[in-house]
Amino acid sequence: MNYKLHLSEGKVGEHMIRVLLIGLGTMGRTHLSCYAKMENVKMMGVIDTNKIIRNDMSEKYQVEGFETLEEAMEVIGNVDVIDVALPTYLHEEYVKKAANYVKNIICEKPITLSIDAAKEMIEYCDRNGVNLYLGHVVRFFNEYKKLKEAVEKGAIGKVGVVRTFRGGPFPKTPLGWYNEQKKSGGVILDLIIHDFDFLRWTFGEVERVFAKGVKDMTGLGYDYALVTLRFKSGVIAHVEGSWAHESFKMSMEISGEDGILEFDSSKNKSIHSFVRADDLNEGVKGVAVPESPLKNSPYFVELEHFIDCIQNKKEPIITPFDALKAVEISLAARESIRTGQPVFIN
Repeated sequence: MNYKLHLSEGKVGEHMIRVLLIGLGTMGRTHLSCYAKMENVKMMGVIDTNKIIRNDMSEKYQVEGFETLEEAMEVIGNVDVIDVALPTYLHEEYVKKAANYVKNIICEKPITLSIDAAKEMIEYCDRNGVNLYLGHVVRFFNEYKKLKEAVEKGAIGKVGVVRTFRGGPFPKTPLGWYNEQKKSGGVILDLIIHDFDFLRWTFGEVERVFAKGVKDMTGLGYDYALVTLRFKSGVIAHVEGSWAHESFKMSMEISGEDGILEFDSSKNKSIHSFVRADDLNEGVKGVAVPESPLKNSPYFVELEHFIDCIQNKKEPIITPFDALKAVEISLAARESIRTGQPVFIN
């Protein structure tokens, strides 16, 4: 699938980027707080069907609130970006709607819940000359960026095996949409799709997926999954995801010929490298990689990157095709759980 960056007409780079935000759930409110800190962004409005939340956010951030996209665009008239921070099952509908109004759309991950729908969204935006930016935020976590850099620099030699874990409590919302697989995609499409995207970004294309999952007792979907990915590069990754933990945690272990890289979000020093001693450094067990706290959250860094791409006509570090591939891997994992057989990705 071909997808190109569409250069905006006019002088976008010479004025404040005007943003309209759709959805004031957890991610929408997170995005709103990030935009409020950006000097080159002007919030033009927020949209949510919940009047109480809409009024609260409008008052807090001194921005106009609307119930529908059509109402907002009729009043505002023109914006540079529409940010779609709605539940996953609404992404396709609202990205297409937004593409009729603007030339730049930011959409939370996952892009959507099926390959065909994702392709249609991407092609619809492409036909309308719209740039689509997908919020796979793990690419913007400093710890993950440092892990990728260490691998690329050969810090532990050729990588053989990777293990990741991402887990926390079951997400609850007033609408309860996480409860339905067809709306959220469950623990695989909503949670560990982060790891699928990061691993593909770091190690290349996946060729084989095998997965096991455990459904919760209420029948609401998988709340635990263990997925094994085999990459064309030869790397094997074991990806574990859970919605059965009391608190959130993410971790990763990357094993190479010359050592191991470890990341654990629950530790004070989250990243460590253990390099095998050689003849010149006999007895050296390992060196801790220093980690500095970020001034801004990964969500701020992500959105700042997208705004910079819009203003300065740059390619984003994640493309719509990357988001499509993350969905493809996720759906292969769900199919493997259903059939008990490995799934090969062409």
